[in-house]
Amino acid sequence: MDADVIVVGAGPTGLMLAAELRLAGVRPLVLERQSQRRDTPKAGGIGGQILQLLGYRGLLERFEAACTDPVPAPRFPFGGVHVDLTQLTDPPMHALPLPQPRLERLLEDHAGELGVDVRRGHEVTRASQDDAAVIVDVRGPDGPYRVTGRYLVGCDGARSRVRDQAGIPFPGTAYPEVNRLAQITLPDTVTVVGDGDLDVPGFGTIRAGFTRTDQGLFGLGASPDSKVVSLYTIEDESTEYDDDTPMTVAELQDSIRRVLDAELPLGEPLRLSRFTFKARQAERYRDGRILLAGDAAHLFPATGVALNAGMLDAVNLAWKLAADVHGWAPAGLLDTYHDERRLAGERTMLHTQAQVALRRGHDPAAEALREVFQELLTDEQPLRRTGALVAGSDIRYPMPGSHHHALAGTFAPDLTLHTDQGTTSVAELMHTARPLFLDLADRLELRETARDWQQRVEVHTAKTDDRPADVLLIRPDAHIAWAAAIDEPADSAGPALREALSGWFGTP
Repeated sequence: MDADVIVVGAGPTGLMLAAELRLAGVRPLVLERQSQRRDTPKAGGIGGQILQLLGYRGLLERFEAACTDPVPAPRFPFGGVHVDLTQLTDPPMHALPLPQPRLERLLEDHAGELGVDVRRGHEVTRASQDDAAVIVDVRGPDGPYRVTGRYLVGCDGARSRVRDQAGIPFPGTAYPEVNRLAQITLPDTVTVVGDGDLDVPGFGTIRAGFTRTDQGLFGLGASPDSKVVSLYTIEDESTEYDDDTPMTVAELQDSIRRVLDAELPLGEPLRLSRFTFKARQAERYRDGRILLAGDAAHLFPATGVALNAGMLDAVNLAWKLAADVHGWAPAGLLDTYHDERRLAGERTMLHTQAQVALRRGHDPAAEALREVFQELLTDEQPLRRTGALVAGSDIRYPMPGSHHHALAGTFAPDLTLHTDQGTTSVAELMHTARPLFLDLADRLELRETARDWQQRVEVHTAKTDDRPADVLLIRPDAHIAWAAAIDEPADSAGPALREALSGWFGTP
């Protein structure tokens, strides 16, 4: 075999998957049809649960250092209103202003440090599978060739050739909207006034925030101490745009003219992007030895969620593929990728579809709906719940077995841990992406059970403040596979632990 896993697509999802596979001791090969990274960013930042996961891999500081712009306050658009988390001391959602080309460079550097083979300018033309392998025909700079691997993962975007060749249906809805987004300077003739309004010669004041007209929606974000503004338009159009055709300043100005009936002088662009909204989800994320992740598996009708969802797909999938490659995966482990990440995709689809309903209405009833929704978000509980929903941090995967602690299936909290070797944390212990058995209550009998799996599971003993459980069993994707309740008797905890260990990590 040329590789254990062939990854098609060197976007954030594919690169994250390849790096996670290498951490798990697997040989990935990444094939990318584009010879160079795109200069035009499809996304201007990254946010949600993936930031905490990057912290658990020891990468977050590197990503934060690459942000040349100040990290914005946690305030996010939601279907024409805003989820303003700035009033919370511990907001459930954060974001980094990291344009996609810079994000991909960081991820590719990380993958390269781990020894991942990334081949740019190599286009997959055909993919097939049998009981033992996948066979991939590739057109590269030096001509066609063929590679084989144990598995193939399509991380090749909305028009995924891998998905099409696997015959996986991709049902859903395409909305007749064209969205244009820009970060751009303003000429001296345009003045930022007040709380971010624009004073435009010959027109007057353009208010900060969202302005609705009969022709569409205009969004403005500006600061009096900066000449760079964020502009956003939405129009209903039936035009099909090629993702490879970049948007221009003139195209943006034409859109602003149609929506606002205003001539807005613009300067030099820092970011220009155009996108349409679709709500699609693959009927299955796995077909034998072919799997899907990222935009190849799901498209959401709202901004700010695709990178988070796709990269979390990658983290969930990598260790399960590695378990199969290494020969210890229990029956059905790889199928849990579809079960868990499609559930997460459905949850993301729920709130992004709700955003469609909020933003597309133009009558008084729709305005009333947005006003009521915005009013509800002034209260802490709905604000936290909505923030966690957007972040993807409210996901609880269904866990097998009859022994279900409240933490099972959730993302592991970053506990401060006091050990005989000093103070550490869950995040530090997860840098190697290995499963953890974390004894927080000196449960010797449970540690002895876990040691039967010590070749696959790291066993640690520690104390922590506000102990949430006696024992946590944490998967490589940082989700809790099992937990022992405080003072849970050994005669119930022991068999349940053994069941969880064998169910997730195979026969010892």
